[in-house]
Amino acid sequence: MTGHRWPPDDPREWLNRARSNLARAKAELPEVYLEDLCFDAQQAAEKAIKAVLISQNKRFPHVHDLAQLLSLAEESGLGVPEEIKKTVGLTRYAVVARYPAISEPVTADEHREALELASNILAWAEAMIKKEESIKNIQGKLRKE
Repeated sequence: MTGHRWPPDDPREWLNRARSNLARAKAELPEVYLEDLCFDAQQAAEKAIKAVLISQNKRFPHVHDLAQLLSLAEESGLGVPEEIKKTVGLTRYAVVARYPAISEPVTADEHREALELASNILAWAEAMIKKEESIKNIQGKLRKE
């Protein structure tokens, strides 16, 4: 991914990393296991949620549990749509699917679903952060007046 890099405490950098993970999750190669691609889908979702939390100045633990991270977002007063809550199913790809014999191989349908869930949450995160940036811009203008 080429483009501008932001400081690590900037939600835009976390979105960049989420986009990078999602791009890798979509890159089907014959020698790459679908489990590994689903791991990247999970990472895209995780980093997208963390970007939202950073934009809200909300601290988060270093965990892969998407339900826990989405709960933190809700505690911050953000509305998390039901469609986005479905993303918690990606949590299983954070660890278990990455190692041999811990789980069954991922199917093509499961991979497609993981991509859809990760894409949805990334779009949600981008919209939430854009909205937050607009609010901050308006507040900044009001303070100047």
